Amino acid sequence: MTARSCPDWPRLMEIAPELQFKHYTLAEARLPAEVLVAIPHVSLGEETICCDLDHHVFNRLHTDPAVGAALAATHWFDLGEWATTGPGASAA
Repeated sequence: MTARSCPDWPRLMEIAPELQFKHYTLAEARLPAEVLVAIPHVSLGEETICCDLDHHVFNRLHTDPAVGAALAATHWFDLGEWATTGPGASAA
């Protein structure tokens, strides 16, 4: 576990043990351009996202709602979607 690890990691491990959720600023996460265009009012250096960067999965509970809505229109998955109908459903 690192300092970036989500404090809810035990619960997240029950939902998706193959993922590792960490907190990043939006700038560090290097989100798709279409997301950044959709959230011009959000500070990329201050706002954080809780996600697994390698699998493009975000935790909606720890992510700004505007960011989550913008991510939903891309190749990124909400954790619930990942675990129920996305790639994580086959791992369950």
